[in-house]
Amino acid sequence: MELKAFTDCTLDYLEQTFGLIPTLDNSLLDDWLVRPADISDFERQELLSFQEPLILNVLHWNEQELSLGFIGPMLTLARFTGPHFNLFANRLIKAVVNGIELFGKPDAFIASGFRAPRIPFFAFTEFKKDIDPSGDPAGQSLAAMLVGQTLNRNEGDAASRPIDPNLPIYGCYVNGRDWNFMILTGRTYCISADYSARTDDIFDIFRILKALKQIVTERTAA
Repeated sequence: MELKAFTDCTLDYLEQTFGLIPTLDNSLLDDWLVRPADISDFERQELLSFQEPLILNVLHWNEQELSLGFIGPMLTLARFTGPHFNLFANRLIKAVVNGIELFGKPDAFIASGFRAPRIPFFAFTEFKKDIDPSGDPAGQSLAAMLVGQTLNRNEGDAASRPIDPNLPIYGCYVNGRDWNFMILTGRTYCISADYSARTDDIFDIFRILKALKQIVTERTAA
């Protein structure tokens, strides 16, 4: 069996190998990006405190420094922990898709489970430094999303109600200051325009993260 790591995946490879089709518009992505979510005064001040070191350091931060100095605090502030899901990082996931085993450790992802990720999977994130990033972050994130989709469809969650195979998988990749949001539905995917965390877009980025938490909470509600 052929093995393929997420780190070796590009958008072109995924399209040619698995028949994934890019689209310019997706109503579910649009709904996610405009979904309202309140941002408190405290959260706004915290976001500005995260933004300052990003502006100062983004041109020379490596991926670990970017993760520790900015992305981690953003995800922590969004509080991706609930009764039936949690935020995980660098955990191995894999699945066989069209006879090829895709595998890797996403920088961060949201899945059911508390101490360890379970099925279903909801969203995946990849981080890259601003200058000379290694690999294709969009391809790596989409590969992880395809694995999450496959696991959801093939295995389901024995501890809860059956998973609707038509539910989307959400994603995000970060290139230094720029955030792009993604959605995978069936074999079609869509990527948002850039959101720059060095500008007032930081508030939109955080609102979109909080909206994702709302979506996941709704999908896991009893």
